[in-house]
Amino acid sequence: MKKIAIACFIATLGMLVGAQPSVSPVAPTEAQHRIDAERARVNADRARLEAGFLAEDAECYKKFAVNSCLGKVNERRREMMGDLRRQEILLNDEERLIRGAEQIRKTEEKSSPEKQQEAAEQRAKAAADYQSRLEREKKKNEDRAAAKAGEQGNSAASAAKLRGSQEKSRGRADKQAAEAAEAKKFSDREKEAQERKAQHERDRLKQTKPPAKSLPLPN
Repeated sequence: MKKIAIACFIATLGMLVGAQPSVSPVAPTEAQHRIDAERARVNADRARLEAGFLAEDAECYKKFAVNSCLGKVNERRREMMGDLRRQEILLNDEERLIRGAEQIRKTEEKSSPEKQQEAAEQRAKAAADYQSRLEREKKKNEDRAAAKAGEQGNSAASAAKLRGSQEKSRGRADKQAAEAAEAKKFSDREKEAQERKAQHERDRLKQTKPPAKSLPLPN
C-alpha cells in the first residue's frame, strides 16, 4: 500500500511540475481524495490493531508471567503503531507538497516566464527532497529489520549454545551416575565374597571340632 501511495504521489507531482496554465486543476483534487482515503485506512488500521492489542493485554492478565507477556505485546504495539505513524507523516508531507505545488501553479498563471521557471525548479527540488526522505525512511526500515533479524540470530545461537552446555552437563551426570552404580556393584560383590569366605571358615571350624568325651560306665 505504501508503494502504491508513493507511485501515485510521484506521478501527481510530475504532472504538477510540467503543468502549464491550460492544465486542469483536477489532478490535485484527485490526489487529495487519495490521500484522504489513505489516511482513513491508516486510522482504521490503528483502531483495529489497538482493539487486538487490548484483547491480548486482557489475556496476559490470565497468565502467570503477566509482565513478560505485556512487555511482548507492547513491543509489537510500538512497532506496528510506529509504522502507521510513519505512513501518516508521509501522507501529511505529500499533502503539503501537493498544496504548495498547486499554489505555485496558480501563481504561475500570472507570472513571467522567469518566475515560472523558478517555480518549476522549486517543485523539482521539493520532489527530490521528498524522494530523498522516502529513501532514508526505507533505509531505516531495512536497518531495523536487519537489527531485529540479528537479535533473533543471536538469541538462536545463545539458545543452541545453552542446549549444548546442558547436554554436556547431562552427559557428565549420566557418566558419573553409571560409574557410581558400577562402583556400588563392585562393592556389593566384594561384600558378598567376604561373607561367603567367613561362612566357609565357620563351617570348617565346626567340622574340625574334637568329639565330646564319653560318660564313664557305671560300676
